[in-house]
Amino acid sequence: MTESLFSEATQRLEEALNYVSIPEDVVEHLKYPKHSLQVSIPVRMDDGSLEIFQGYRVRYENTRGPTKGGVRYHENVSMDEVKSLAFWMTFKCAALDIPFGGAKGGIALNPKSLSRLELERLSRGYIDAIADFIGPDVDIPAPDMYTNQMIMGWMMDQYSIIKRQITRAVVTGKPISMGGSLGRDTATGTGAMATIETIMPRFKPLRGDTTVAIQGFGNVGSTLARLMCELGYRVVAVSDSKGGIFSRMGLDIPSIIKYKQANSGQVANGSKSQSLQPVYCEGSVCNVVEHSVITNEELLELDVDILVPAALENQITIHNADRIQARFIFEVANGPTTPEADQILNKRGIRVFPDILVNAGGVTVSYFEWVQNRSGLYWSLDEVNSRLKERMVRETESIWAIAESKGIPMRTAAYVHALDRIGEAIRAKGTRDYYTSG
Repeated sequence: MTESLFSEATQRLEEALNYVSIPEDVVEHLKYPKHSLQVSIPVRMDDGSLEIFQGYRVRYENTRGPTKGGVRYHENVSMDEVKSLAFWMTFKCAALDIPFGGAKGGIALNPKSLSRLELERLSRGYIDAIADFIGPDVDIPAPDMYTNQMIMGWMMDQYSIIKRQITRAVVTGKPISMGGSLGRDTATGTGAMATIETIMPRFKPLRGDTTVAIQGFGNVGSTLARLMCELGYRVVAVSDSKGGIFSRMGLDIPSIIKYKQANSGQVANGSKSQSLQPVYCEGSVCNVVEHSVITNEELLELDVDILVPAALENQITIHNADRIQARFIFEVANGPTTPEADQILNKRGIRVFPDILVNAGGVTVSYFEWVQNRSGLYWSLDEVNSRLKERMVRETESIWAIAESKGIPMRTAAYVHALDRIGEAIRAKGTRDYYTSG
């Protein structure tokens, strides 16, 4: 992770400021995070040794409400990355009209190298270290890269132990039995699908002829691939951290997911996990079909209609933007496209739909979970998905209207949309204009 990630993130703000009229106080508020915390987490390993892990939590801006953001476990986690992700989350919440500010957290480690007991000690130790920094009305963590329902459950339980009371609303993305929301595990993919289905009919493509490549086949990427396959899109390429598979005729996504789930449990922690297999399954029998093996870099440059980066930041850069062949890019990952690459893609007429809109389904259903925890009333899966789709479609159409009326890219329009809402909240507390107006 480069140290310039945060400066790249803030460039998005500078571009949007050219198209919005807000008090200068708002810009000052958004230049720096409100609170940043770095902690050391001692963990007793299974062999009796002691290891110290570095953890981070950033609360960026809380004018619109308590901050909200995931916790990721990855060896490249740094304060620069966490600060950037918290910045993006601030705008994501505002763009979707969610009454939260932005936050993010993480621990620098390779989670695959730890046993399940070590992961639990680490997760509980992280909460021990940041317990005074979070809370249902202060800052609400959620799952992110390499964290899941089980880890969120440990975190909620540890916070409850510290506070000596059950506090479900302190964490979202929990197991259903611990107060989690139905639909939260698939929310990011479901929300992205709603945005894609809102946008694509404007260009009148035929679903069966619309080809798709998805970089990243974790929970989010595989969910979106399955949904697109069900709706008739032709998913021709997918990849994970070890590489990708490609078939011009299209991949059988349900079979690939089934095969991956069936074989993932056979891989022990710390050992090399299996690569994606392009299979077609009938019953319990799965056969490998004709395909090409490609790298993640090659997947990005495929000649497809829709490209979905659903992995890490900075995947489309100045070094490969001129070789991107997709007509549409829907960013499911956070920050997959650098500002310099954006300029190249815009000049080439490639439409980019930004992360702060496309991947906002996760934080939206996290908000729904928080509301359900606070009220004690829980919604059905149909109700959750209906509320999610309604919000994603509404905000996608609003941002599209801004982009069309001002003649600006969708990313800039999304930041303009968010800035208007953040500016309104900050203005309500009083700005220079108010105090000097007489």
